[in-house]
Amino acid sequence: MPLPPVDMKDQIVFLKNLLEIPSPTGFTTRAVEFVENILKPYDELSFHYTKKGGLLVTWPGMRSDHPRALTAHVDTLGAMVKEVKSNGRLRLSGVGGYAWSTVEGEGCTIFKQNGETVRGSILLHKASGHVYGKAVETTERNDETLEVRLDIKTTNAEETLAAGIEVGDFVSFDPRVEINNGFVRSRHLDDKACVANIVYAVKALLSAKLRPAYTTYLYFSNFEEVGHGAASGIPAEVDEIIVVDMAAVGDGQTSTELHTTLCVKDSRGPYHLDLSNRMRRLAAQYEIPFKVDIYPHYGSDGGAFLTAGGDAAVCLIGPGVDASHSYERTHTEALLATTKWLVAYLIN
Repeated sequence: MPLPPVDMKDQIVFLKNLLEIPSPTGFTTRAVEFVENILKPYDELSFHYTKKGGLLVTWPGMRSDHPRALTAHVDTLGAMVKEVKSNGRLRLSGVGGYAWSTVEGEGCTIFKQNGETVRGSILLHKASGHVYGKAVETTERNDETLEVRLDIKTTNAEETLAAGIEVGDFVSFDPRVEINNGFVRSRHLDDKACVANIVYAVKALLSAKLRPAYTTYLYFSNFEEVGHGAASGIPAEVDEIIVVDMAAVGDGQTSTELHTTLCVKDSRGPYHLDLSNRMRRLAAQYEIPFKVDIYPHYGSDGGAFLTAGGDAAVCLIGPGVDASHSYERTHTEALLATTKWLVAYLIN
C-alpha cells in the first residue's frame, strides 16, 4: 500500500503554535489541551487523561490482538523560582537537564499564582563588563550566579513579593521560533517536533479514510524531562511501543538535521532488536532515508517505561536536532521522513 500524503505545511504551522505554548515540566496543561483539540474532531479517536496529566488517545485498528503505542512528550526544559533575592531579582531551580550557560541572555516568562505573567531576562549577576571587567568572562555559569532581571520596578525582595511573585512559580524560556529555508530553529524542538510527527501521521491516515493495522494508543506524556513521563500511562496490554524523540546531532554521531534516525542504544541500554530491524525494513520498503545512532548521554520515555517494569518491545526514532537542550534546529526533510516512517508503521 502506498503511503498517504503528509500535510507538511499544516504540520509546520501546528509545530510553531505548539512551540509557542509554554510547557516546562509540571506546567503542561495548555500544551496537552492544544494537542487534544487538534485531534478531537476525529470520531475514530477517544481520549483519556492520566492522573498526572498525560493524554492517552485510543485508535481502534483493523485488528486488536496486538495493540501498539506511539509516544512523544509535550513537556520541555524550564525552571521554577527558588528564591526572591535581596536585590529583587530571582534565583532559579532548573527543571530538566541543561547547562545554565545555554539559557544565559534568554527572555523568560514567570507565571504567578493568580494567572498573571511577568517578563524577564536570565542574566549573570555580574553581567556588566563596564562594572565587573574580567569577572564577566571568568564567572562560572550556574544557578547561584545567574538570576532573572524582572521587567517591573523592583530593587528589593519586598517589592518583588508585593508584585505577586513567589517561590515555586514556574518560569518558561522563550522558544524564539524561526523557519528559514526549510530549517526550523527554536528551543523545545525536544520533543514538540515529535509530537507534531505523531499528530500528522495520524491525520494523514484519517484524511485518507484509513485505520491503523492494529489498535494503537497515542500517549502524549508530560514528565519526560524529569525521567518518569511514560513510567505510567501506557496500557499494560500494549505489545510494542515506538518512542518518538529527537535524534541528537554532534561530533561522533551519524544523525543529521536532514534525516530521521533510529536510535538503537542510549544511556539505559539497547532498544528492542527485532522491532528496530522491522523499522529498518519499513524504511527501506518506502524509501525513507534514515540514520542509525547511539546516544550515551540520552534517556527517553522508552527507558522510563522499561525501568518502571513495562513489558513491551520498545524502539526509538526521531528527527535529527542540532544543539539539543540549547537553541535547537532541525529541517523539514527530517520532520517529513519521521512522519512518513510513522505512517508506514501504522499501516503495516
